[in-house]
Amino acid sequence: MSGEWTLHTDRRRAGSFGDDADGYDRVRPQYPVELIDTLMAERPATVLDVGCGTGIAARLFIARGCDVLGLEPDLRMAAVARRSGVTVESGSIEDWEAGERRFDLLTAGQAWHWVEPHRGAAKAAAVLRPGGRIGLFWNQARPDPSVRPALEAAYARYAPELARASVLMGQRDASLYESIAEALRRSRAFDDVAIQLFGHDVTYARQEWVDLAATHSDHHTLPSDQLAPLLAALSSEIDGVGGRVPVHYEVTLVTGRRH
Repeated sequence: MSGEWTLHTDRRRAGSFGDDADGYDRVRPQYPVELIDTLMAERPATVLDVGCGTGIAARLFIARGCDVLGLEPDLRMAAVARRSGVTVESGSIEDWEAGERRFDLLTAGQAWHWVEPHRGAAKAAAVLRPGGRIGLFWNQARPDPSVRPALEAAYARYAPELARASVLMGQRDASLYESIAEALRRSRAFDDVAIQLFGHDVTYARQEWVDLAATHSDHHTLPSDQLAPLLAALSSEIDGVGGRVPVHYEVTLVTGRRH
């Protein structure tokens, strides 16, 4: 399995997003319509959104008429989600008590890599109705080649390790998604486990990109005397290439049907 699958053990990074929950909600990207269409194809009525954060994905399913319950361990993130109309319960999927409740669709946007793989797969199977679907998805940023050298220059000065490893710079190991799919298969509770790809494009203004970088846990948990000059350098470098960062997002969906 990919080394990135051990991220669920890094609770410092996992718990860092709520430090600026409003900023996270403001700058994190949405998901393409085609992804939501795919997950709505079987017309789910009830959705459990795991690691719902500030409700970015949950709101897309609410807009489609679904009854959505968010599950979020960070109280600060959950508070933002509730303000936008998402019903949220506190907890992680591994330890959450569903009682007799069962769902047509279980989703997780940018969150399942914080879940212990085998416990997560087993719990997902337990809370889905027979025939229900699991849909785990991630936005993967790929900054345009026209701006990438400028971004890399900032990292080279202040955080070279992030240029080599950060998902914001397109460095996620794709084997992560296959390892997540394999955990679902090994649970023997899901049929037709598959990986699908989608795409969408976003152009960020300079400050939007800097604010986005600050919400990524590998950036946010840097020492302040390293993070501040890194963000300042990113701002300066982006100004030098026209003040905009065009990004292509590759969206990976890991999905399967509960038998």
